[in-house]
This record gives sequence, structure tokens and C-alpha cells, in this order.
Amino acid sequence: MFDGPEPIYLQIAQMIRAQVLAGELGEEEQVMSTTQFATTFRINPATAAKAFAELVDEGVLYKRRGLGMFVSPGAREKLLGEHRRRYFDEVLDPALLQADILGIPTADVVAYVLGRSGSAIDGSATDGSATDGSTSDRLEPKGP
Repeated sequence: MFDGPEPIYLQIAQMIRAQVLAGELGEEEQVMSTTQFATTFRINPATAAKAFAELVDEGVLYKRRGLGMFVSPGAREKLLGEHRRRYFDEVLDPALLQADILGIPTADVVAYVLGRSGSAIDGSATDGSATDGSTSDRLEPKGP
């Protein structure tokens, strides 16, 4: 199961983050103990404990003494905020820089994005422009 290039504890932490983001683990919901995790996935309990410690440090999980680990209140919103920031930093900012390099005005980028809303469902854009994959009408620089 854990066959990625990252250390297993990081893969475990990412799996739990994904479950929180997807709503599979809700606020105040108990997660498997390190022993259960180790037994279920046949890993060293210390590896699971390291993943849980990382999630506690991040504020995604918290420990109730004698009861186990639980999802922290607000954990999903915290993770969503981090993923949104990362999206802007890693995806959108480089795309906007590339648009600047290509001479595409910001207004054209905005018009393109707004024209795509709803187009994936029925193939028609909300602004009446074509959605056949041709973007030249909407992306050509305007004016002199």
C-alpha cells in the first residue's frame, strides 16, 4: 500500500489529511490507534506514531489522554486553506506569469475562466463563446 518514494510516515499523514479533506474523517472523530494502524498496514508502530505526531503538530489531530487521537475542530477548513494557498502559489501564479510573458491581458484570462464556468457540463459557455477547445477568440491580446 505504501509504495511511494516518500517515507511511510509521510504517506500515512497524507492519507489522513486526504480523509479529513474528503470528509471521511469528521471533526472530533476518533482515528485508529497507532497499534491498530500498525497491525492493519503491517508497519512499525513507531512509524504510525511519527505520522500522528506530525498531524498533532499541524493541528489536524489532537490526543485525548487515555482515549486516543481525534480530528481537531476546524481541521478540514485549515487543510482547505493550506491547499488553496498552495494552488495559488504553485499553479495559478506561474500560469499568470506565463500569460504575462505571452502578452495575454489579465482581463482576457479572467474572461476565459469565467467563460469556462458551466461549460464542462453541457458544452456551452455561459458567455456564448465556443467551447470546442478553440480559445483563440478569447485569448488574443486586445487593442494596440
